Amino acid sequence: MNALEKIQRQIQWNRLIAVVEEQAQTMIRTAFSTTVREAGDLSAGIFDLEARMLAQAVTGTPGHVNSMMESVGHFLKKFPAAGMKPGDHYITNDPWLGTGHLHDLTVVTPAFRNGKIVGLFANTAHIIDIGGLGMGPEGRSVFEEGLYIPIVKCFDQGQPNETFFDFIRVGSRTPVELEGDIYSLCACNDAGAKRLVEMMDEYQMEGLDDLAGFIFDSSLAATEAEIAKLPKGQVWQAEIRSDGYEAPVTLKAAMRVEGDKIIVDYAGTSGLSTRGINVPPAYCRAYSCFGIKCVVAPEIPNNWASLSPFVMEIPEGTILNAPRPYPVSVRHVVGQLLPDLMMGCLAQAVPDRVNAEGSSALWNPPLRGGAQVSGQDAEVEDFEIITFNSGGTGARPTKDGLDGIAFPSGVRTMPVEATENVAPVIFWKKELRPDSAGAGKTRGGFGQIMEIGAKKNAEFAVNAIFDRVANPPKGRFGGGVGANGWVGLDDDNGTVLRSKGFQVVPKGRHLLLLLPGGGGMGDPKQRDPALVARDVADGLISPAEAKRLYGA
Repeated sequence: MNALEKIQRQIQWNRLIAVVEEQAQTMIRTAFSTTVREAGDLSAGIFDLEARMLAQAVTGTPGHVNSMMESVGHFLKKFPAAGMKPGDHYITNDPWLGTGHLHDLTVVTPAFRNGKIVGLFANTAHIIDIGGLGMGPEGRSVFEEGLYIPIVKCFDQGQPNETFFDFIRVGSRTPVELEGDIYSLCACNDAGAKRLVEMMDEYQMEGLDDLAGFIFDSSLAATEAEIAKLPKGQVWQAEIRSDGYEAPVTLKAAMRVEGDKIIVDYAGTSGLSTRGINVPPAYCRAYSCFGIKCVVAPEIPNNWASLSPFVMEIPEGTILNAPRPYPVSVRHVVGQLLPDLMMGCLAQAVPDRVNAEGSSALWNPPLRGGAQVSGQDAEVEDFEIITFNSGGTGARPTKDGLDGIAFPSGVRTMPVEATENVAPVIFWKKELRPDSAGAGKTRGGFGQIMEIGAKKNAEFAVNAIFDRVANPPKGRFGGGVGANGWVGLDDDNGTVLRSKGFQVVPKGRHLLLLLPGGGGMGDPKQRDPALVARDVADGLISPAEAKRLYGA
């Protein structure tokens, strides 16, 4: 390939990324669920006919993108590409064939040019309700957690599968939103297919094979070159404790470089839970790969080839390798700790490229109210809503952590006004939490304080799915821990609620959440006194804590 051809391939690659970004933005513009249109809890990408991901949208979460990358192969096993027709759309929410729990819908759509199938578009989105016990850890098997959709055709040559939609509508507490989201996901893929054909017409491309080869060869070579810079012949070990459900959970990892691959062994990790905090293996691989890639090869585009050198060895019987039908509804509570675990290993190899631990797992309280909680005494209409929020991220080598920002999921914090507009709830308080950031030469990010009530001060329920309450984020290289999370009521007694599980907030009371802060990095005594003074002036650090932690 000469220089001009390489330039043209690079232009086409960039164009492909623009195509999938428009695919994702179409979903955001048309989605019914606030989880998609406000938080961006989604993924979108294009695949070749061998189910290999060529490009992903910048918009989206690594848990979705990297596990969706595996899911398209499962679709092709049931519905081979040769039998697909224009206007077909295929769907599933199978946690082991999709992205890890029933609340994620994955849709795959073929793209045709001049009557010939040329590629596949796929997307995933988190929807508000899929029936069952709802979003929460209480289920004891996946069958209790909601409506289970195998890989089926939801549109046949442009015509909706009415039997499928009948089941969907009667199986959810939010049927309008659910049906609307499915149409949105299909429209999103259609938008991508349309733009792809326009691109192929413009460049007179008969297929994607040549471009795919260029993308994969370039990505793999670049990733392997970065891996080659790491130390060899060593094993880097780390562990993290999660609050768990019945008992604390320990995640252990041993990382090594073998040739041009990075191998991670999870031997020693805690066993399976009886509740929905278990992690399907694809979701484990998704966040493990993301954590490694953030450190080792952050500038290389995310695709099948750039992820292929990262290999996970996940022993059977561990919480990171849950088999069907174990409950997995809130697999993110454990799974989103994995990038911190990967950085714990890599801190021993490239200490100047890792972050301290952060709050990591989202604090996204599912709220429910009305007759389904209070029966005939209900003072508000039935509602089911989830709102996405986060504590602080860990400190970086040269910068402080971020305040109230979702890492590693990357979803946006949902505006309180958007939630209040679709459910009878009121956010009485949402502000940064002073003294929650772990101290250090660079400090962690601050958590949040949230106070939530129902209208008319009615009772309502929270299906708590929180972590980092008993096990706060650790600092690195002498940095301090971030503040623990806390879950309770706003009463004078400071009534404590469990960090996981379905609980009722009584009439007249509010749910109070103190979100964790991120860990610090480096000796706090080396922090610039001007930065400490700034945080004190902003009310983020109390004078007493500034003196105790920083000597300022």
